[in-house]
Amino acid sequence: MDLILEDLAAIDDKLSQRHIDLDPGGYFIIYLDRDAGLIYAKHFTNVIDERGLAIDPETGKVIPARGKVERTYTTVFSARTAKELCVKIFEETQPLPVTQLNHAAYLGREFVRAEVALVKGQEYVQD
Repeated sequence: MDLILEDLAAIDDKLSQRHIDLDPGGYFIIYLDRDAGLIYAKHFTNVIDERGLAIDPETGKVIPARGKVERTYTTVFSARTAKELCVKIFEETQPLPVTQLNHAAYLGREFVRAEVALVKGQEYVQD
């Protein structure tokens, strides 16, 4: 069983290193509020430039992938489960804040990871 878990972790780690195109619809910062028992997803808008970099539409500056950035979010979504959060974002929000299927799939995976961490009392760090 341990070998299988190690293999799965290796596949996941490798896939996390691949190139992905950024979603022109924006990005989400996902976090937990353990006291409230909620998963949160803050949505931020961006513009993708000709180099494929995310640009802050307010400042025109590149949004760094690492480090702390002070930005204003457009919407905050919260829910008790991954499924509830997906329904709120993908079925109840117009215009849809996600424009790429790979981004939607990524968010679904992250919301499930966040839900498991919330239920099990584990740390959650967004991939």
